[in-house]
Amino acid sequence: ALESVPDLERAMYRVIQGSPCVRLLSMQGESGCANPGRDKIVAPLQRLTKLEFKTKGAVAVLLPYSLFHSRNKFLSVCSRTLHDPSFAAQVAGALVEFADNANRSVNSNPDSKFPLAEFAPYSNKTYQWNPLGTDVLQKRYNFPVYLLSPESTRGLREIAAENEARNAKYPLQVAEFDVVMQTTKSGTHTSESCLKEGSCLPLGGYSILSSFSSITSKPTLLVLAAMDSISFFRDFTPGADSPLSGLISLLAAVDALSKADGIHNATKQVVFLVCNGEAWGYLGSRRFLFELEYGGGSAFGFNMSHIDQILEIGSVGQAVEKTFYGHVQDKHASASTKEIVASLKRSAESVNAQITTASSENPGIPPSSMMSFVQKSDSLTGVLLEEFDTSFKNKFYHSLFDNADNLNPESIVAASSIVARAIYQLAMGDSSAKLDSVAVNSSLVKDLISCLLTPDPGMNCPLVTGFITPAQPVSNHYVGVVTGAPSPTPSDDLLDDTTRFIWNFLADRTRRLDAGECSKDCKGQDQVCVGATGQGRGSCVVSTTRYVPAYSTRLRYKSGNWELLPVGSGDFMDSIDPVWTESFWKSLTLRVYQQERPSLNGMLLLAGCSVTVASAVSILATRALFRKRLKSA
Repeated sequence: ALESVPDLERAMYRVIQGSPCVRLLSMQGESGCANPGRDKIVAPLQRLTKLEFKTKGAVAVLLPYSLFHSRNKFLSVCSRTLHDPSFAAQVAGALVEFADNANRSVNSNPDSKFPLAEFAPYSNKTYQWNPLGTDVLQKRYNFPVYLLSPESTRGLREIAAENEARNAKYPLQVAEFDVVMQTTKSGTHTSESCLKEGSCLPLGGYSILSSFSSITSKPTLLVLAAMDSISFFRDFTPGADSPLSGLISLLAAVDALSKADGIHNATKQVVFLVCNGEAWGYLGSRRFLFELEYGGGSAFGFNMSHIDQILEIGSVGQAVEKTFYGHVQDKHASASTKEIVASLKRSAESVNAQITTASSENPGIPPSSMMSFVQKSDSLTGVLLEEFDTSFKNKFYHSLFDNADNLNPESIVAASSIVARAIYQLAMGDSSAKLDSVAVNSSLVKDLISCLLTPDPGMNCPLVTGFITPAQPVSNHYVGVVTGAPSPTPSDDLLDDTTRFIWNFLADRTRRLDAGECSKDCKGQDQVCVGATGQGRGSCVVSTTRYVPAYSTRLRYKSGNWELLPVGSGDFMDSIDPVWTESFWKSLTLRVYQQERPSLNGMLLLAGCSVTVASAVSILATRALFRKRLKSA
């Protein structure tokens, strides 16, 4: 029964659930997707099984993911709209069917063949680290694109079949896209202009710094991993192998080391840094180095001169026969770098794995946070641990298919064990240390994969809910935007679930002393509140675990607004910094409804006008007759 206007609206319109591709901006211009103008787009729905349109005129195309993205530019909507204007004119919007693992395509690798090549600390920018890459990820698409939910996919297939049965004759089911971006409305098409007009926000978030001890002037081993990824659809950014396998390896290694004898009083201090925003121009690592150089409060006294060795954990979820590769920038590695490699090899032998030095034919280190450190100083070099030698093993790099099924948990357990035992040797300054005492919990690795990379249980798993109350049931690893003033002590509403969980996990595993219960803050020096959730109180612990803002070094937050600083005001790479931003929007909606043929609207308007005119004439005639009779009476 239709008892109200909302009831009538629900009967007329079917709201479609999905994840939109959104408009992003850089110093060079726009990328991503949006409506081309300020108005909604309405177009008949048509399902494609191959790239051939069945009617003339622009349509909303419903298509499988394999047609949306493919290495063959003539068999992919992504590529063909970029190279064929006449084809692009027929695409009013794209509705990509839900793609489960059964629909995986070996060609689902949308990034470039050398991601972030401009940041490489060597001259060969054309090397193909990612040979399967199609380079469509950060292009500009002048039409809206949605990735549909499974339920919406089934429903729209039925609706598209109805349109096809009518042979594209009205009445037809049409899709209405409301993906209008504020940057489009305001005419701001670069990060510089949109920041000035306030129509966008910078990409960024928070990295996490942690250590087993108070940071002193002792030589430091810095252990790195990244926590964010990138994909075509911001709400579906799993990044399982690249980079979450490295992050999970780091967390499992920290857990194992927390139980090792003497780690809190080691000869060399170990500092862990989980970097955020790395997929967008190494925002986390570059901002960290900037804070170190200029004494930002978030670094808490950590000095660049303290860094003696660097070990980064990259993609380690697909190693074949537990064989990993150590990448170094300098072919003539320093003594400290050689010490890391030696420790890794000894650790690998202890777990029946293998560490091989990467090919000397490589131009240098592959895309990684290490690039920021090498660019900063030749002395800031180290070893990057990867599952590959000369090119990426991950064929779903930066794709929505880089999910938990793209991982081998045993590979991550092996990498965690190697890393933990190598760190223990380096920290204790003893190459003959008893490595059997450092044991990685394989169940923890599986739990981390389940929590961070699957929808069930997802972030509602006991491991996560023991530390935080998640805002979302599924973890997403898109970096997001910085919504408030950057701070070394941000409030929870400025942090995503993954960042809050990692901070709590590291603070718990590196804690040196318990100091009672807490609900939010602790008063003692170096005390932090761990595990305070909406359902229970947390614990005050002594831990050197801190947040470090991660955003472009060319930006400054002042008086409630973001300002773009001139080149030379930021860090050593600010001249090539793209300064990524994301447009504001009022709403992003997609709905389907039945539309009559356009000529019928004109006919209804004409009929309405005719009725109005006839009614007016009738009223005037009746009034005149009535007055005439009154006078005669």
